[in-house]
Amino acid sequence: MNKEIRDLEPRDIWNKFADLNAVPRPSKHEERVIDFMMEFGESLGFETLKDTVGNVIIRKPATKGMEDRKAVILQSHLDMVHQKNAETDFDFDTQGIQMYVDGDWVRAKGTTLGADNGLGVAAIMALLESTDIPHPPLEALFTIDEETGMTGAKGLKGGLLEGDILLNLDTEEDDEIDIGCAGGIDITAKGSYLEVPLPKGYEAFKITVKGLSGGHSGMDIHKGLGNANKVMNALLKMGQDQLGLKVSAIDGGGLRNAIPRESTVVVAVKTSDSEAFKTFLNDWANICKKDLAETDPHFKIECKLEDPPEKVMEEEAQRTLVEVVGSAHNGVYAMSQAMEDLVETSNNVAKVEVINGTIKISCLTRSSVEAGKKELAKKLQQNFEKADYEVILSGDYPGWNPNPDSGILELLRKKYVELFKENPRVVACHAGLECGILGKNYPTVDMISFGPTIKGAHSPDERASITSVQKFWKFILKILEEIPKR
Repeated sequence: MNKEIRDLEPRDIWNKFADLNAVPRPSKHEERVIDFMMEFGESLGFETLKDTVGNVIIRKPATKGMEDRKAVILQSHLDMVHQKNAETDFDFDTQGIQMYVDGDWVRAKGTTLGADNGLGVAAIMALLESTDIPHPPLEALFTIDEETGMTGAKGLKGGLLEGDILLNLDTEEDDEIDIGCAGGIDITAKGSYLEVPLPKGYEAFKITVKGLSGGHSGMDIHKGLGNANKVMNALLKMGQDQLGLKVSAIDGGGLRNAIPRESTVVVAVKTSDSEAFKTFLNDWANICKKDLAETDPHFKIECKLEDPPEKVMEEEAQRTLVEVVGSAHNGVYAMSQAMEDLVETSNNVAKVEVINGTIKISCLTRSSVEAGKKELAKKLQQNFEKADYEVILSGDYPGWNPNPDSGILELLRKKYVELFKENPRVVACHAGLECGILGKNYPTVDMISFGPTIKGAHSPDERASITSVQKFWKFILKILEEIPKR
């Protein structure tokens, strides 16, 4: 399997990507990949250091004749989103990613691929190891925990980096040059409820919403993709109103930056309503399939008979939960007035957990405008507080304001046209990039972001284009060769 990947061109990148993907690297548990990267830098004989939060910095001197060029910081993050299909038997803590080639795409078997941002990391590793690529002084910055709070970028102190230009390799369309991004804030609502005994004469069912497309809660939020938590909540509302359905437990969604693909609930209905419930569920599934046919063609609902639970949610608490989840904004909230077709503000209702008398609802709100982020966060907070839930705002990080007069932007634009005979798209994105945070402590560093084409990031459908990686490699080599003098 790995040999197939290692034989791809450019081999320098794909071999490093295969090495990296053999190392488990979930966000907030990057100890193994930090050690891996430290050993890699030290094995090359380069200055290698780890800062106080776990970011790794490796410095490589310029090739002969390029010592007077501006120093370049090459930056990517070490962690990856861990998502898998429910039927996939895989342990992210112990297993390496199982990759395969599918036409022009590299994919993983039932899990996220880790191309976000592993291909950026692999490209930097290949440049550090190279002996025949001309380049200015290089400073590789490998940050941690980008996916669940950007704490690596936040914790990087001023004065550590020495470079003049920062190339962030975390953009996912190869014809884009990114000059701005959205900021974000986590919104967590916590509540409690009274559990009451399930009356006699009830049957229980485990219902699973699955097969939704999922995706990146920033880059894909405008696509109208199904949100498993919202789909399940609508089902529960109709079920409780029509059949008196009672909820015992809910487990929906996963990571805050991934559009939720699956949700599971355990519910109970009167035995006398059992057939009516099955008919209701079948009708509901058919309606959803039609509504989601374009965006989520693999959507389905599964229903299995379950042993009746001893306790269920008290009725009023259940109705309140269904109301607040239903009224919590999900998806695009506002489009940008500054850049065409750019989402300005959005929210992802990422996870809903109900069990043993406790409720937890997790959201990620993004915006390229600070006022927009605060406005939507306030509305969500008020929505949850009307149910007397405790609301916690955390993980706030800034956006990255575009600089259309950037010197490195002009260089990239010029070299892109020379190489590919077309103009690149200069954009800002709705995802979170670390540039905005890094710029707080390094305001004079000229920053830009680009990368190879990656589709389906943050979902098991994640895939990386092989020809795009070749294009990306050609582009970055040309950029480094043309970096101006100090």
